[in-house]
Amino acid sequence: MNSTSRWTTKADVDIMKDPADVLQDTVFRLLKMAATKLPKDVEDALRTAYENEDNETAKTQLGAIIENIGIADGGIPMCQDTGIMIFYAKVGYDFPFMDEIRTAVENGTRKATAEVPLRPNAVNPIVGGNSGDNTGRKIPWINWELVPGDSLEITAFPKGGGSENVSIVGMLKPGVGLTGVKKLVVDNAMRYMGKACAPNIIGIGIGGGADIAIKIAKEQLRRPLNDSHPEHEVAQIENEIFEAINATGIGPMGLGGKTTVLGVKVDYAMRHPASLPVGVAVQCWAARRSTAVITKDLEVTYLTHPVEGQ
Repeated sequence: MNSTSRWTTKADVDIMKDPADVLQDTVFRLLKMAATKLPKDVEDALRTAYENEDNETAKTQLGAIIENIGIADGGIPMCQDTGIMIFYAKVGYDFPFMDEIRTAVENGTRKATAEVPLRPNAVNPIVGGNSGDNTGRKIPWINWELVPGDSLEITAFPKGGGSENVSIVGMLKPGVGLTGVKKLVVDNAMRYMGKACAPNIIGIGIGGGADIAIKIAKEQLRRPLNDSHPEHEVAQIENEIFEAINATGIGPMGLGGKTTVLGVKVDYAMRHPASLPVGVAVQCWAARRSTAVITKDLEVTYLTHPVEGQ
């Protein structure tokens, strides 16, 4: 039976490759790619916005962003704020190296901080002080999801502080309905204007509880810009809010123009009859995310940033 059969054991794989090394190297590569090169859908959206813009100030801002992306070119960070380290780990129940993941994430983060390099952004909120390597209590943060299967899908999602500062949770009265939801999101965009390095991507979570709503909202920031929610009613909300915010004329960096948001993504959970929680997660133009899949045989495929030969 060959080494890629469904009966391959953890011991068999250990002989071929060191799982700790493979996992750590994957984390390092994901963070480097996330920090230095935008996913293609985001870069394409920025270039389209530039081509469609007729406001000279906005066009200048978008041109500077695109030039900056070119200078970074997968080698140096595209923004000085390289974010706080967040990961999403979708782990198959039968993935044989689950106990290696957290250590690999921490070690990969330290390596990326030193070698990319990434700005140290992990600050102790109680006693002060920066850890210097983007690790510390509960950071990197890992969002775990257990699923059937024997592979690991891992996403590096380093989140910048400027856009995070204008993310909100609104606890609305159910009577305001979807009209109130839309108003909350648009009013928030009007309040922060250019503080979040527009053009932005906005994730919205409706329902659940306060914690569930903002978790859903942030998860939406990982969706490709060219997709729509599979439910027509939700996709319609996405389009309506997208059009409403772009109609404000806030524009790139808040200096005016056609494109204030590159995308609006919505999802929901069932809610309590007495509450209507709404989470609004805001992402800047530097929409850092990078995803890879690692099989039980430690074969790695990079999804958002394909590498030569895979």
